Amino acid sequence: MTESVVLTVTGMKCGGCETNVKDKLQSVEGISAVTASFKNNEVIVEFDGEKVNLDAIKNVITQAGFTVE
Repeated sequence: MTESVVLTVTGMKCGGCETNVKDKLQSVEGISAVTASFKNNEVIVEFDGEKVNLDAIKNVITQAGFTVE
């Protein structure tokens, strides 16, 4: 079952930061789509809740050096 979540992420300053977050998240099994916007401090993730959970998604973003609010 596909779920979607909008996360407030701070620390992204440019398009390179957006790409970094997107690449890291898209490498996780169960995540099907990622949209990141440093201008809006927002990351939208579509994922299969049976393969990956919200805590794991937040952990990937945190390990990439950004803060999930």
